[in-house]
Amino acid sequence: MMCPHPALAGEGAVRLICPFCDKDNDKVIDSRASEGGRVIRRRRECLACEKRFTTYERVEQTSRLMVVKRDGSRVPFDGERVLAGVMNACGKRPVADAAKRRVVEEIEEELNREFEREVDSGVIGERVMRRLREIDGIAYIRFASEHLQMDTVEEIKQELEDLAARPRGGRDQQELFNRGR
Repeated sequence: MMCPHPALAGEGAVRLICPFCDKDNDKVIDSRASEGGRVIRRRRECLACEKRFTTYERVEQTSRLMVVKRDGSRVPFDGERVLAGVMNACGKRPVADAAKRRVVEEIEEELNREFEREVDSGVIGERVMRRLREIDGIAYIRFASEHLQMDTVEEIKQELEDLAARPRGGRDQQELFNRGR
């Protein structure tokens, strides 16, 4: 159920009704935050029939950030579309779903921090590529070949050579500083 509690409901709002007896008289037994604090899960008990049920309260996401696509059109930022691109790039590679979701969450947080209203789709693609490069080279090449619109085997070969030449180690590059010791 996705309805607010009647005591919290304003004029004209939907009233919460017990799914078992259709009465609108309940009490909250337990409340917990879930999904990183974005959702509140409430365990309720109907005072009429004494059965228990669960409701969820979610913050309605309003996308204030618009993505400027290559053709100049503008669409609201959608993290699910970015996640779909990451999932496609990873395919059946041994990359944990949590890592894929973390990539998207980090990028979304960065974009909302750095850009007020609009962000170029190329910026998003570059950030996805940077993170995939750290996680899995094959997923990176798959994504980069689409994002950079590589048309020839030579372009992909050059990107592979560039990837192989880069130092390993990801974000924590402390090992680069320790090599000279």
